[in-house]
Amino acid sequence: MDFRQLRYFVTVAEELSFSAAARRLHVSQPPLSTQIKAMEEELGTKLLNRNNRNVELTAAGSLFLEEARRALAHLDRAGEVVRLASQGETGEIHIAFTASVPMFEAFPGIVQRFCARHPGARADLIHMSTGQQLRALADKSIDVGFLRPSILFCPPPDIRTIELWNDRLMAVLSAAHPLAAEAGPLAVAQLAQEAFILFPRGLGCGLFEHVSVLASRAGFAPHLRQEAREGATILGLVAAGMGVSILPETYAKTGIPGVAYRPINTPDAASRVLLACRLDEPSPVVARFL
Repeated sequence: MDFRQLRYFVTVAEELSFSAAARRLHVSQPPLSTQIKAMEEELGTKLLNRNNRNVELTAAGSLFLEEARRALAHLDRAGEVVRLASQGETGEIHIAFTASVPMFEAFPGIVQRFCARHPGARADLIHMSTGQQLRALADKSIDVGFLRPSILFCPPPDIRTIELWNDRLMAVLSAAHPLAAEAGPLAVAQLAQEAFILFPRGLGCGLFEHVSVLASRAGFAPHLRQEAREGATILGLVAAGMGVSILPETYAKTGIPGVAYRPINTPDAASRVLLACRLDEPSPVVARFL
């Protein structure tokens, strides 16, 4: 038994006429009668009583009609799901982002507009460091990453990147720190004797690498006093006088009291946020997002 036979039967049951059903199906009547008879033989019971003038459903035919309609409805829904998926209108997309990315006003807008335009698609948002995102793209556990790499970053050959936003790294100091009261940009070398509070190196954080490069080019290695996994924690520790940090200027938007921000006077303090995805053929829903 196949779906064509089910459609034939449902049409005959609705028309109660083989000739009318044949016209509606755009087939000739003899093959239609043959297919209905084959179904009855396979099921071992009559579905229709027919003579030269009338066609009517048997009791078994009435029950079978309900099931046939359900089966065809499931088939139609399955076909629609496939069509929507092929057009990127349904499915799931896994989107990773670094800690500072949600502070850019454009980021939530991008996600909201995507979900509004494609209500059948589901966006799964995951917080990951830059290094974790690159590994997750490679093993296909995420589809798109919003990452902040170091200035030495060179994308792998199988990864496509798009530059989205630019900002700068800034020195983050306790408001009571002597350097906080000075005006103008600050030289990275002025932080050589300070204790640093940074994101963990083990997270594969592009920001840690960037800060390390800045310090190295200024002639010192940062003295790491404390690691913290959250930007808000770093700011809180800085406000408490536990050390200094270097963070993207977007963190100034948090408004945590007791923290001062100073620009850094080197072009190397420029930082980029990139969108990354695999170069191989993306799924339709990923293509819609891109």
